[in-house]
Amino acid sequence: MKSLVTGGAGFIGSNLVDLLVKNKHKVIVLDNFSTGRKSNLKHHSKKNIKVINLDISKNINLKKYFKGVDYVFHMAGLADIVPSIENPKKYFDSNVTGTFNVLRYAKEAKVKKFIYAASASCYGLPRKFPTNESSTIKPMYPYALTKWQGEQIVMHWNKVFNFPAISLRFFNCYGPRSRTTGAYGAVFGVFLAQKLANKPLTIVGNGKQTRDFIHVSDLVSAVFKAAKSKKNGQIYNLAGGKEIQVNEIVKLIGGKSVNIPKRPGEPDRSLGDIRKIKKDLNWEPKIKIRDGVKNLLENIVNFRDAPVWTPKKIKKATKIWFKLLKNSK
Repeated sequence: MKSLVTGGAGFIGSNLVDLLVKNKHKVIVLDNFSTGRKSNLKHHSKKNIKVINLDISKNINLKKYFKGVDYVFHMAGLADIVPSIENPKKYFDSNVTGTFNVLRYAKEAKVKKFIYAASASCYGLPRKFPTNESSTIKPMYPYALTKWQGEQIVMHWNKVFNFPAISLRFFNCYGPRSRTTGAYGAVFGVFLAQKLANKPLTIVGNGKQTRDFIHVSDLVSAVFKAAKSKKNGQIYNLAGGKEIQVNEIVKLIGGKSVNIPKRPGEPDRSLGDIRKIKKDLNWEPKIKIRDGVKNLLENIVNFRDAPVWTPKKIKKATKIWFKLLKNSK
């Protein structure tokens, strides 16, 4: 089997590449390394993967990379909130135009399945918990909007062109190689980089807000099952299916902490309804949060080169957040 993974050098993408190689797939990775790291793939031999440094949002011919490809996993995209407000065009180019370009060549290659990495941010501030796939769509910022627009294009092509595709709406993923860039991004990456630097963990608000965390190993196993399944044209929530307070994460990681002002537009709760994916794909998350955090702490060296978001830096970034949201109203 031959698979192509966009964003394959990133956090989730590289973990997916690991699983694909383990299952005897030859893998082509397309990545512009804006957030991905070459070190995430260095343990693979050249006979198993081929890494191409390129930007899928650019108007270039990608056809040769899709030749003979059976499965396409579109994991690439920009995922920070504030930068998307500052530069919405950049996010549209990456998350919408980039998706269109990948779709075009995947369709020409007549792939067996196209898997799109969507985002649960499309739900905005949901009123119903657990939040299911038919819940109201209300993107709160350009990042969320562009990821949802990408999903709409994928699902439209599925209907119009009978293109085999599935969209997976990712909730809060954590695990080895967690993304560490962005003060509003991966909470685990930020916390572990702070712990390694002996800095206090920055808790937004009172820390009682909940998130639905899913370990990356559970997530990529679902991604792989979706590709191999007979299901088509479906949208699935991909989450752990449990609410976990940020304070609990801080307690599991250990060390000093400091509270910073709550940011507007952030949900107090997050809980994905995963009954549909569990039923259709015979999948369920296996890694408990305590075990997942323990594994991260044992491999904390992975975050040694991560930028450290000190309370001072995050407070400064928060001021930018308030200003941008005020101007965008």
